[in-house]
Amino acid sequence: MTPCAPTRPSPIAHRQFCRAQPRASVLVIVMITILFTAFALVAFIEKAGNDLLVEHRGAQARRLRMEAYSALEVTLAVLEDFRLATNGLHSPAEGWNDPLGFVGYTPTEDRTVEISFDDESSKLSLSHANAQILSRLFQVWELSVADADAAADALAGWMKHGHTYTTAVTPDYDRGAVPYEAPGRPLRSYHELAAIEKVREIFYGEDGRPNELWRRFADNVSLLDFAKPNLNAAKPDVLRALGQFDQTQQRNLTDYTSGQGSYRTQGPAFFQNPNEADRITGGTGGNSAAFVTTISALRINLTVHDGRSQFRLSCVVTAGNAAKAVQTQATSATGKPSATTTAATAPPPPANPSAPAQNAASRNLNYPYTLLEIRENDEIPPPAPPPPQP
Repeated sequence: MTPCAPTRPSPIAHRQFCRAQPRASVLVIVMITILFTAFALVAFIEKAGNDLLVEHRGAQARRLRMEAYSALEVTLAVLEDFRLATNGLHSPAEGWNDPLGFVGYTPTEDRTVEISFDDESSKLSLSHANAQILSRLFQVWELSVADADAAADALAGWMKHGHTYTTAVTPDYDRGAVPYEAPGRPLRSYHELAAIEKVREIFYGEDGRPNELWRRFADNVSLLDFAKPNLNAAKPDVLRALGQFDQTQQRNLTDYTSGQGSYRTQGPAFFQNPNEADRITGGTGGNSAAFVTTISALRINLTVHDGRSQFRLSCVVTAGNAAKAVQTQATSATGKPSATTTAATAPPPPANPSAPAQNAASRNLNYPYTLLEIRENDEIPPPAPPPPQP
């Protein structure tokens, strides 16, 4: 059988095929255009949604911020009432542990406000701690006497120019890969510990991260400048290192002020005079005179909740000059002023004609507290767990 010869398309079919070709090309172009338009529209919607979300969160934060500062002012007013009535703040056990509830403060728009306190003066003030006290603190953490003395010696040398080292520590900061000098002033940040020889070996792990001793140092040592810790909230390690109380005396004091142990039934209590601690410690050993019984620096933590949104505010306040932040400028050991010192002593700007009136208004305000630190939306750490009892 012979194969069929190919047939030629009819003139009509040929004309229809030629017309269909440009139509298909146009259809492909239209589809591609629609596809790119869809991608652009989706990207625009996503960006607009993110922008609106950011703007919404910003507006919500501004509203919650006003609520937080309103609650802070109410809290400070309550604290001032107690301070005047009791001749200083001693402990939340006085009745100011819930200041907003004390005055019946009601947040607006069904919001809720959580408040907590942390006595910054329950710690050891680094500005007033000598090498001997620091060594005792490190020994409480079960460091050997040699390591404790060396770390305290290195830390004292970092904070004071002309320090005479009494251990084998011989810092040589100016010959490191990145040369620097000891600032000759108390620490402004706990992370400065990483720059101090011998200290970084104890407070940092092999990976360069802070270890448990670093966290214990931050929990027991304050970078604020105040004369003495508050006995009513003193950390257990501070009681042993500064007060030189033995473990039994320290435990009894902690149980008394926190309402735990044998004092569980009476609840938290406080001392109004350091000598009152003798009836708890037995009056033998220890140095209660190293403490005061009033709060020098109080940290107030506020969290405002509005549904799933929240705003966190943390500030440290002091009454009068009971505490202050470290303001000493770092200077060179040779006596040359650093760039920071030079900037601080620059000529003042031209006088403002309205300044006298503003200064007079400030003097007449008589605000009872000084804000030493204020932070917004920082992570507020939970209270540190108590150290294990032997």
